[in-house]
Amino acid sequence: MSDPYETTEEHLERLLGRALNSFDLPDATVERLESALAHSTSLHSSHHSAGLHRETFKHAFLLSDGSSLTLWELAHNASRDGTTQHELYTEEDGVRLAASRLPRPGGTGGSGFPGGDGATGRGAGRGAGRPDRDPDTDLDADLEILATLMAVRPPARRVFVPDNSADHARRVLRRAENADRPGRDTALRLSGAVAHQITQAFGRRCSVEGRDAGFTLYEHAFLLRDGSEVSLWEVEHTATPDGRHMCEVYGTERAAREAMELRARVG
Repeated sequence: MSDPYETTEEHLERLLGRALNSFDLPDATVERLESALAHSTSLHSSHHSAGLHRETFKHAFLLSDGSSLTLWELAHNASRDGTTQHELYTEEDGVRLAASRLPRPGGTGGSGFPGGDGATGRGAGRGAGRPDRDPDTDLDADLEILATLMAVRPPARRVFVPDNSADHARRVLRRAENADRPGRDTALRLSGAVAHQITQAFGRRCSVEGRDAGFTLYEHAFLLRDGSEVSLWEVEHTATPDGRHMCEVYGTERAAREAMELRARVG
């Protein structure tokens, strides 16, 4: 099912370019794909019902060292505007989990970023949808709830997992779009991370300037070689002019929560 007029380089560029979560792919995987010599694409599964559709594609690449590498692509129209979105995974289990979290006909199924109604495979429950409301009368109530839920939480017990943690830290910092994200010193320190833990600290949908927007706050806690700990606070939201999914990263929880509150007021 590969386009005979498309080179492997062009195919890979198109594949990575359209995937909303391409920044989550491990650096080592992307580097290996740079040596791809040939590729093959096949439809692995397909489901269409009540206006919703999802397809899973298997993209196999032959690399210059004779080895092969497979990417799993999920295409679906579970976004708010019904446009087709694409997500990439390195394991079949990952794409199956992401597909299982997509909404089902009748409103069943998981919900989350990107796109507000889909799932990225990093966690479910990133804000459930709700009926349309009057933005003029509900904005203050939304902001009050947002401020209440952003109260200081008691510290949770850490459960660190060694899983390419230094690479994970690089990817978190790389996808940050805010100018005041942690800089070179933090990146250098996190290059010594040996384990990490991801925790969802906050999730909420609200109206921002008449548009439905979602906010999710994650703490990425890292254990370093010297036994110390460093946290990155990632804000994922759709409070952008075009409803685009955006990631911001901060060095403290307070800075992240202040950024969320500002986004909720300004959009």
